[in-house]
Amino acid sequence: DVEFESYTNLVLSVEFSKELSAGITWTFCYYLPLQVSQGNVPGVESASLAMDTEEGVEVVWNEVLFSDKKVFKAQEEKIKEMFENLMQVEHPNIVKFHKYWLDMKESQARVIFITEYMSSGSLKQFLKKTKKNHKTMNVKAWKRWCTQILSALSYLHSCDPPIIHGNLTCDTIFIQHNGLIKIGSVFPDTSVHSKGRQHRDEQRNLHFFAPEYGNDYSIDIFSFGICALEMAVLEIQANGDAAVSKEAIVNAGQSLEDPLMREFTQSCLRQDPKHRPTAHDLLFHRVLFEVHSLKLLAAHCLINNQYLLPENCVEEKTKSFDPNAVMAEIKHGDRPGVQLKYSHVSPLELDKFLEDVKNGIYPLMNFACARPHPVPRALSLSQEQVETVKSPTPEPQETEMRKVRLLDSSDILSLFLKMDDKLHRQLSCDILPSES
Repeated sequence: DVEFESYTNLVLSVEFSKELSAGITWTFCYYLPLQVSQGNVPGVESASLAMDTEEGVEVVWNEVLFSDKKVFKAQEEKIKEMFENLMQVEHPNIVKFHKYWLDMKESQARVIFITEYMSSGSLKQFLKKTKKNHKTMNVKAWKRWCTQILSALSYLHSCDPPIIHGNLTCDTIFIQHNGLIKIGSVFPDTSVHSKGRQHRDEQRNLHFFAPEYGNDYSIDIFSFGICALEMAVLEIQANGDAAVSKEAIVNAGQSLEDPLMREFTQSCLRQDPKHRPTAHDLLFHRVLFEVHSLKLLAAHCLINNQYLLPENCVEEKTKSFDPNAVMAEIKHGDRPGVQLKYSHVSPLELDKFLEDVKNGIYPLMNFACARPHPVPRALSLSQEQVETVKSPTPEPQETEMRKVRLLDSSDILSLFLKMDDKLHRQLSCDILPSES
């Protein structure tokens, strides 16, 4: 069927269904010829906008072509393993890989993979708009962006085996309307495709790549240093169409007024890769490091254990509190204490803050782990998949030996309505002791 979209020309919409595994089928609405320049993976011949009709969200349909089927066959298992690893990458500041499959034709083979669509545009576009409006970069925003990017890089580098980004530029970093930063173009092993590093040949992006261009985390640190510098000065001046020179990079670094910012970027751009800091080390640099508030720590604790709690537990909990009740008190020996009441906390502001933390805008940087936390199985599977998974043997349960000192309970009626259109509803209400 043919339809007219307001943001583009006449677009051909094609329904496409693909059975990815037994009992699991994804249906897409594939738009032709609406190309997107998201640049999710280097070496991609085409990236088009598509609609996941199951979830009702727009995604990016990417294709990597292999003209030599013999080469493809020889590396097929390696390709599968590589994309399986990408499927496991789960971080709020990294563009998500959803699904992939291999398509064999008579003349050539191709890999099709579906990624998250970033509609708000790249960081490069945002910096250009900021400079065009004669504005300067806010230091607070710069620190928040650097923290999010480093949080993603620290996650990738701590994977087993480590994942090297290899294509980090301001064009492959995306910013959303709420300030959330996501990095795309994660491709751990470009050797499977001859055009895997085609972005390196683009003159305007040559300065983002380390001079040695090895296969170590230090190349990502060099690229991040250029990104951080460009975020601070908005643009590193190039000489016409030629690549940005080393002299221009040095001049941009010297133009930074804050000595800590200058030291921060210079440490990333050291010529010897062995002397560059890790992403984890940079999170502890004086220009970024801060002691997190108890509010942020509590929010992360709640988000990390949310799969154990009811969906609307925060709303239900705050609703039962007396607004005039005291939730905390700071006592002073020489002056009156300070009381904090529940009315001092706006439920709307609390919900927005929790949503921002969940989306990855405020990552915990000084508690980074040596290895990323595994995603709980209940979060990685849909409700239908969880119901079909059968455990061959029951998991052993530990006997609780502790004594209960206090037990607090309340009666709640909760109804979960499973709709045929998959837009499920969950209804709940409190039951008072006087009700029956």
